[in-house]
Amino acid sequence: MLRRAVTLLVVLLVLASCLGVWLALSPAPAVQAGPLVIDVPAHDGVLGIATRLADAGVVRSRYAFVALTAGRGHMRHLKAGEYEIPRDASMLDVVDLLASGRVRQHVILHPEGATVAELARALEAERLARPEDVLRAASDEHLRRSLGVTGPSLEGYLFPDTYQFVRGMTVEEMLGRMVQRLRTKLTPELLERMRARGLDVHQLLTLASIVEREAVDPGEQRLISAVFWNRLHLDMPLQADPTVQYAVAKERRALTRGDLATDHPYNTYARRGLPPGPIASPGLGAIEAALEPAPVKYLYFVARDDRRHHFSTTVAEHNAAVVRYRLSRR
Repeated sequence: MLRRAVTLLVVLLVLASCLGVWLALSPAPAVQAGPLVIDVPAHDGVLGIATRLADAGVVRSRYAFVALTAGRGHMRHLKAGEYEIPRDASMLDVVDLLASGRVRQHVILHPEGATVAELARALEAERLARPEDVLRAASDEHLRRSLGVTGPSLEGYLFPDTYQFVRGMTVEEMLGRMVQRLRTKLTPELLERMRARGLDVHQLLTLASIVEREAVDPGEQRLISAVFWNRLHLDMPLQADPTVQYAVAKERRALTRGDLATDHPYNTYARRGLPPGPIASPGLGAIEAALEPAPVKYLYFVARDDRRHHFSTTVAEHNAAVVRYRLSRR
């Protein structure tokens, strides 16, 4: 009788062991169908995490998950965050993934010429931040001071690049990373050239942002920069449409006569000199163009098509070009 009991116990242990191995190595049906995204909140215990995973179909058994976590020595090592569970991931894979803390990365592209408002929409699309929180933080005086930004906003100080953010990062952390990326691009040699031009960082970024938004073709950036430098030297209004678009919140949209007459600090038709700050994020090409304008005497330019401009030195030549190209475009 004792031998039978021992034999039965051994059989049960073997079956339990086989079941445990199967649970640990066999992907759950939901994971077999494709990758899943799961949020693991902070301060959630192992059983709470196991229940969340089981309810989402990531693992077959929450108790087996707890047992496997204990067996792997990870009871206190599971980390909060947003995880992407790969297709066909086993329970063992899931335990090790949560213990590693390799949370899901959200790729955010902030292109040249993009504004804070456009960045806010990109972060909202990835569910990383609310647009109103991004706009508020970009104008927050405390944050601006901590980052060494002297302007009224972080506009223009967020370097255009591809970033990887994780859910749980604060808006301040994300914007701070983008400003620090700009700081690494403003090399001592570039800053020396900036000072030789009589500019500070804020003025440089302001001028470069206008060049960035005006020049569709990067090959024209130095020519457009020259037009603005020539106008500044003659105390002529810059008359840059993108600054008015920024003033009246018409991003990349056609302006009306009423828009051009708007009394606003960023309306460079109505006010001389540079506007109070950048209107977008300039790339290195536009920054270089602002520092090294082409050696030309152009004072005017008008769009020839969707990418190129015609440049003129005299108002008569410019007016003739305006008539010619606007008629041809119609």
